Amino acid sequence: MARLFDAYIIANWTAAEGKKLGEQTLWVGVAKRDVRFRLYAETHNVATRAEGEKLIADLLAEHRKRGDRVLVGFDFDFGFPAGTAARLKLDGRPWDAMGKFLAANIVDKADNSNNRYQVAAKMNRLMTDEPWPFWGAPASQAQRWLTTTKPPEGAGADIPEFRATELAARKDKLPPKSVWQMHGAGAIGGLTLVGVPMLRRLLDTLGASAAVWPFGTGWRELTEADIAPLSAVVVEVWPLMFEAKRGVNAEGVKEYKTQAQVRAAAEAFARMDDTGALQKAFAPPAGADETLIAQVENEEGWILGV
Repeated sequence: MARLFDAYIIANWTAAEGKKLGEQTLWVGVAKRDVRFRLYAETHNVATRAEGEKLIADLLAEHRKRGDRVLVGFDFDFGFPAGTAARLKLDGRPWDAMGKFLAANIVDKADNSNNRYQVAAKMNRLMTDEPWPFWGAPASQAQRWLTTTKPPEGAGADIPEFRATELAARKDKLPPKSVWQMHGAGAIGGLTLVGVPMLRRLLDTLGASAAVWPFGTGWRELTEADIAPLSAVVVEVWPLMFEAKRGVNAEGVKEYKTQAQVRAAAEAFARMDDTGALQKAFAPPAGADETLIAQVENEEGWILGV
C-alpha cells in the first residue's frame, strides 16, 4: 500500500505570554525519510507563536517545492462542543463561523501577549451572561464573566462540557480536558482561542493546496487519490496518546519531555502510514450515525487516532 504522506509535522502549540524556550513551550517535531527511505526525525523549539507560525509555513513551503505531501498536526481543539456557534448567534456553518469570530476578536502580538481571557469572558457574556461555560483564570484576570474556579454543579448544564471526540477518548481511559477550562495543568481553552485564528491564517495562505480534516475532507477514510491533489492535510492531534521515551543526543543531552512528545507523535503517524493504519484512522469509528458525522464534520472536529 502506497504511503499517503512524505513528511509528518506535529506542533505542540502554546498560549503562554512572554518569550520562553525549553520545557512546556512551542515545539515542532518533523518525521520524514532519507534517500534510502529510512525514517528520521528532527525537532525545533521557538520562543513565540509568531515564530512558530513562520516555522510551520517555511517547512511546508520547503516540502511543497520538493513535491512532498505533508500531514500537519496541532494539539489544540479545532472546533467547539455542538451548539456553541448557535449560542453566540453566529450565522453560517458553525466551524467557519467560530473561526471568523475568533479571528476577529483575538489579539495575539509578536511578543506573545494576547487577550484570550478577555475573549473568553466576552463569549461567556454572549452565551450565558454568567461566568460560564469558560472557567479558570489567574486571579489577575478574574472578572464578572470569568472566575478562577469551575462553575457550581449544574451551571450551564445545557452546554456540553466535551465534544464527541473527547467523550470517545475518555471511554478509552484517555483524559482530555474540556475546551472550557482556561487555566491549570493541561488546560486547552486558551490554547484553542489563540490557535484557531493561526489555523485560519495558515489555511488562507495554503489555499487550495491544503485541506483540514474532517471539515474540508469529510469524516471518512482518505485514499491516495484524495491526497494526491494536496500538499498538506491539517489535523487535530493529541501527542500524549503516543508513548514518548526521552532520547539522548550525541552530546549526551536528554530531550525535553515536550520535545520527545512531538517527535514520538510524528514518528507514530509515519509508522501508521507505512502499514495503512493512518488511512483508516481518518474514518469515523464503527457505529457512528449520520447525526454524529454531521456534528463532527460541521462543528466539532475529531482528534486523529481516537
